[in-house]
Amino acid sequence: MNIIKKNIKKLELNPPRVLALGFGILILIGAILLNLPIATKNGESIGFLNSLFTSASAVCVTGLVVVNTAEYWSLFGQLVILILIQMGGLGFMTMATIVALLVGKKITLKERLIIKEQLNQETISGLVKLTKYVIVSTFVIEGLGAILLSTRFIPKYGTSKGIWFSIFHAISAFCNAGFDLIGNSMIPFVDDFIVNITISLLVIIGGLGFSVYIDISRSRTFKKLHLHSKLVLTVTMILILMGMIIFYLIEQNNPDTLLNLTEGEKFLSAFFQSVITRTAGFNSVDISMLRDTTAFIMIILMFIGGSPGSTAGGIKTTTFGTIILATLSVIKGDKDVVVFKKRLNQGIINRSLAIASIGLALILVVSIILTITEDLTFLDLLFETTSAFGTVGLSRGITPNLTDFGKVIITLTMYIGRLGALTMAFVFGQDKNQYPYRYAEGNIMVG
Repeated sequence: MNIIKKNIKKLELNPPRVLALGFGILILIGAILLNLPIATKNGESIGFLNSLFTSASAVCVTGLVVVNTAEYWSLFGQLVILILIQMGGLGFMTMATIVALLVGKKITLKERLIIKEQLNQETISGLVKLTKYVIVSTFVIEGLGAILLSTRFIPKYGTSKGIWFSIFHAISAFCNAGFDLIGNSMIPFVDDFIVNITISLLVIIGGLGFSVYIDISRSRTFKKLHLHSKLVLTVTMILILMGMIIFYLIEQNNPDTLLNLTEGEKFLSAFFQSVITRTAGFNSVDISMLRDTTAFIMIILMFIGGSPGSTAGGIKTTTFGTIILATLSVIKGDKDVVVFKKRLNQGIINRSLAIASIGLALILVVSIILTITEDLTFLDLLFETTSAFGTVGLSRGITPNLTDFGKVIITLTMYIGRLGALTMAFVFGQDKNQYPYRYAEGNIMVG
């Protein structure tokens, strides 16, 4: 009995487990609501598995869908999806903190530890203040985005529908969700500068991480930024530019994507897709018609994703940056991994390698399993799996064609991707090192 009580106490105090349970409950509640007949336009239940898939996609801010969001869901269903996106983007503990602050409830140490895990912070110092900043800045940024989008959506769809579309897509973009109410994402606006840039900026800002906003507002100049912020901004800029250039070079003569656009529209579309591929899930061209090389490059970008403490998924920009820097230091024969005149701790390097290895292993295993259960090409399945893990939401059009087993596997992949592969490992792992000693060092040959 004492052992059972001890295990229950450990379960309660483990922040990764609380986060996993919290997101799981939120997904389940969303699935129940979306399974109601009132959630659909035809008044018929979509079925629990499909509602569970949609709820997981919304909470995990992914964007993969088994039915067309605009055509299938009623206003009630769309509203449920939007609320799930907002709660999933901010995190359920952030939403719980909003309620606590409104009713004057004190935030306990246990709750602060969970918030620390959710926002990917190093300490619990100033967490409540950070949470308030996250809440206010989120609503302000989403509001500004909605206003900009309304200048295009209201003239096209009318006042009430235009306002609803503006709010929905602003929240979906900032939370890096990728759900759309247009029916075929941003393809009708492939040549619209305002829509493309607004959505792109919302995605970029949402994917930087809240701690980076605070650092920028305080430091003002790049030189004074913390090392984390410098690395996030540098890697983000490099990935966006490289993705845009590669996308343009490969797709510029593709008659099914960029060929019929003007040069300016080609660069705009390439920029938009480079930004979106990282974790948002909108598309201004038909993803199923991309060349295989482009699709593979997009898989790499989706795997990397956004930055820590943000609404984005993937292994994160800092993880990718750390691995690249560590590789370069080995090639150059440097003893330490140095970036911006700062030496990286070996623990950070080990953690980065673990995150990338677990993520890569998960994607490969899931993709191979799906090749057995689904009658689809490996590239399409690898693309779908990576999109689910990176909580991106882009698809080559195969999501509605997945078997029930395939939908369950992709749902679990989205769930793990939102929490983070390493967080899920901690859920089932030990809370601390159970061995109070270290083994003698040994050598092996590698390479």
